[in-house]
Amino acid sequence: MAKYNIKEPKVKNAAYRSMIKPEMADALKKEIYDVIVKRKKYLDHTYTAKQLASDIKTNTRYISAVVNVKFGMNYSNFVNKYRVEDAMKVLANKEFRNLTMDEVSMMVGFANRQSFYSAFYRVKRTTPRKYREHLLSTTGSAK
Repeated sequence: MAKYNIKEPKVKNAAYRSMIKPEMADALKKEIYDVIVKRKKYLDHTYTAKQLASDIKTNTRYISAVVNVKFGMNYSNFVNKYRVEDAMKVLANKEFRNLTMDEVSMMVGFANRQSFYSAFYRVKRTTPRKYREHLLSTTGSAK
């Protein structure tokens, strides 16, 4: 696993996570989801938690707390989850079979191929290249 720079998550008990009121956490969860997923901000590799906090008029501690508690992961993993889902669609689409992994990586919002491979492996437990090869071998060609 060291090859893809994957570390087991550390369990932390940050005090500020319990300080946010449930009603506020629920409202922020919806806003975070709307901005990151519905507005597809995850495709922008420069979009940060700080920018998200500014956009929804809160602070990064609340962003972190809500993403951790309500989505069960940190901000980076949350954003990368949607990038990987998009990458899987791209890799399965025969229209994009000639794209390089760097091109796929950029298309779905990763800043570089290493981040793409690491996040993809964390989610799928395989590399994007092996994922594409598996699709090609099982279907004869991607969709």
